[in-house]
Amino acid sequence: MNDKKPLGKKNYGSIPHLINSKIYEKADKKISESQGELLTKKTRDRYDLIIVQEKVDGSNVGVCKIGNQIYPIGRSGYLANTSRFKQHKLFYDWVMLNYKRFFELLEDGERVCGEWLLQVHSLKYELKHEPFVVFDIIKGDERLPYISFLKRVLKYDFITANLVHIGQPISTDKAMKILDCSVHNCLEEPEGLVYRLERKGKVEFLAKYVRPGKEDGKYMVDEIYNKGWEQYFKI
Repeated sequence: MNDKKPLGKKNYGSIPHLINSKIYEKADKKISESQGELLTKKTRDRYDLIIVQEKVDGSNVGVCKIGNQIYPIGRSGYLANTSRFKQHKLFYDWVMLNYKRFFELLEDGERVCGEWLLQVHSLKYELKHEPFVVFDIIKGDERLPYISFLKRVLKYDFITANLVHIGQPISTDKAMKILDCSVHNCLEEPEGLVYRLERKGKVEFLAKYVRPGKEDGKYMVDEIYNKGWEQYFKI
């Protein structure tokens, strides 16, 4: 194990975009049109399950359990307290405060991934729950199926990304209309959606949709935090 990079690799990769999603950089990847149709129009058969969640706007982080030790890490896989950014050092401190919850949640070799909503990036939130919003438990490169993931994290009172839809394919327009931004108390128009296709208990692929007009990182010039974070962070 690398002392600074416990997994020896990234915590979380980049999710490719749907065809109609707003792209930030030329290097951003898109899923194929046929994959997009599985998510938004028509599945192959009854074994395809489509899950859509709100795409929350924060910093991608995770917590891994290796050798019966808990390690808070950033997206790139480095220990959060080695980051040059204060928000990641605070994430490290918060995880240590909640060490027992993470230790009981995770099996050795697993990591839980999510968004750290402490610092304002592109959208402002007035937090009515703890700043860590989880959306995946991963071991190696394999994600836990959604329902199994929910059973695990809800047992320990973790906050999950808002579920918009589960079942058959749904268009981005329809999903955005039914998205309830009050779940995470977003004070602006939500960023978008994350689609997930599962088949026979396995996660096949994910894709994201970012709405037109979303301005990436517009508040990060100034280091400001989302309202309400202090009540969940007592050190």
